[in-house]
Parts: sequence; C-alpha cells; structure tokens
Amino acid sequence: MASHIERRKFLATLGAAAAWPLAARAQQRERMRRVGVLMHLAADDPEGQSRVAAFLQGLQEAGWAVGRNVNIDVRWAAGEADRFRRYAMEIVALTPDVILTSAPPSIRAMQQATRTVPIVFVLIPDAVGTGIVDSLSRPGGNTTGFTSTELGMPVKWLELLKDIAPKMTRAAVLRDAADATAIGQFGAVKGAAAVIRGRDKSHWCR
Repeated sequence: MASHIERRKFLATLGAAAAWPLAARAQQRERMRRVGVLMHLAADDPEGQSRVAAFLQGLQEAGWAVGRNVNIDVRWAAGEADRFRRYAMEIVALTPDVILTSAPPSIRAMQQATRTVPIVFVLIPDAVGTGIVDSLSRPGGNTTGFTSTELGMPVKWLELLKDIAPKMTRAAVLRDAADATAIGQFGAVKGAAAVIRGRDKSHWCR
C-alpha cells in the first residue's frame, strides 16, 4: 500500500516537473512590447500624471500589463527645446514598437528622430494645418493620431453669425497669427465666407 502511494506521488511530481518547461516556454512566446512616451509637460505636472495614468489604465483594460507583456518608457520635456530633441533620441535608441506623443513640439521632435517607428499623437487641435500630417484620411509618413478640433466648427460659427445678422457683408476674425493651430481654422472660415457671399474670400474675412 505504501509503495503504491509513493509511486503516485512520484508520478505526480514527475508530471509537474514536466509541465514547468512548457509553462516557461509559453511565457517566453509572449513577446515583450515597448512603448515610448514623450510628454511636453514636467514630470510633477498633475495634468501630465493624470494623462499617463489614464494611458496605463487603457492599456491594462486592453490586456497589456506593464512588466508582463509591455514596457513603458516615459520622458518629460517640460517645454524645453533641448529636452525634446534629447529625449526623442533616447526613446528611439530604446527601439520601441510605437511612440505616444502630445503637443506639436513633442511630435516634431519624434518625427525628426525617426521616420520608421510609428508615432501616435493625441490632443492636437489641427494636425493638418500645423503640418504634422498630410491629411486626416491619409496622414502619410509614420505619424497618425487623434485631433481635438473639428474644422467644421468655425464654419458653423460664421453661418450662425450670418443667421443672426442676415444683412452682414463683412466679418472680422480675431486670431493669433503666431498660433499654428489656427491656420486650418482660419482657412476653413475664409472658404465658407467665399461660398456664403459668392464673392472673393478676401472681401469677406480679414
């Protein structure tokens, strides 16, 4: 009886030992991915911390766990031009699978650092007007992402103004000419003005 029990224990132990390499190989087959993140804010900025936390939560909900199947490398440029360039090169040197950015300076620094690693941007008001991508439908290059402003909105503003004052023949647009994100918006307004007035757009908006 004792020998039978001992034999069963031996076989169970042998089976468990045989399963260990299989489990190890299964874990090895799940390749570790690497994501580079270049933030334009400072490391102690609450908004930046909340954005990174939301990003990590989203990854986790999608089945990506830091340390198990993905590593995250975050760099904080704090709005300094030299940091954007230096950290962009650091991230590329880590050979990430994809790069996450926000704000035009971060994106441009990454575009200068790599033309092959996919770059995903978020919270960009006018990615086309700022020259970050060629178009929303065909971004071109290795950069794509999400824009936070719909260019159709300024057109609606002008249409609303015309509805309020039908006899209006000229509208003034107050904008910051140094703000690259407003280029596309202003172009959309001028285009809508040309259609509404049926005359050259320069006579309608200044």
